[in-house]
Amino acid sequence: MQAVGLILAAMFLLALFDNFVARIARDIGLWQFHLMRALLAMALLGALAAAGLVDLRARRRWAVALRGGLTALSMLIYFGALAFLSVAESAAGLFSAPLWVLLLSALMGERPRPVELGAALVGFVGVVLVLDPFSAPLGAASLLPMLAGLFYALGSIATRAWCAGEGVFAMLLWYFLVLAVIGAAALVVLWLWPQEVPEGAAGFLLRGWVWPVSAVAGWYTLLQALAAVVAVAVIFRAYQLGEARFVAVFEYALLLFAALWGWLIWG
Repeated sequence: MQAVGLILAAMFLLALFDNFVARIARDIGLWQFHLMRALLAMALLGALAAAGLVDLRARRRWAVALRGGLTALSMLIYFGALAFLSVAESAAGLFSAPLWVLLLSALMGERPRPVELGAALVGFVGVVLVLDPFSAPLGAASLLPMLAGLFYALGSIATRAWCAGEGVFAMLLWYFLVLAVIGAAALVVLWLWPQEVPEGAAGFLLRGWVWPVSAVAGWYTLLQALAAVVAVAVIFRAYQLGEARFVAVFEYALLLFAALWGWLIWG
């Protein structure tokens, strides 16, 4: 129940601050956003460590780095899919993660209980009904969000399997480090091979480095970094406390909270 409470709290917080990504997307690109947010988050973690409040040392660096890489890769595939697919298709594919967790857990010898399997299936059917990803013809690109869901599931399982004794903030540091490296690499690629970038939020995926950053995008990115440190740390801790196949189902609450915050903030 501690794990459930933590995951619900994290979804509540993420749903709030993810509502502002659309505003950030008007001024800067996805890769700059990831790099800036990761650097701000790592700076905050470094300050906390310097003050003796947190421990950033990992017992098994390979496990923490691999676990952070899996989760970071899932997010990058998800955002990358938005260049080809609608938000509905992408989100529905990403929320296949609880089903992947159950399947992978079964392959590892952890047989899911009927209530766990039923909850995951009902949740996924609910996602499909709400988002209606089949309103447009499905193509090969539609598999990308499912792949994001698979990597997210692998990261969730790895948290308990490989990183049960690791500090939450050490896992956070490596997660943001991977995002920073990938974001910087993508910016270099866009600098070497610049693309035609649409105006506003439509250019989020193809936009390279923008400087100076607008005050609005800067403040929202800073808030995103602060929220990510708290929310992702809470998620990591939840997966350390509870079995992945049990905890994952409660991430569907993100859709409920996102709808609530979207109504309260944007009407």
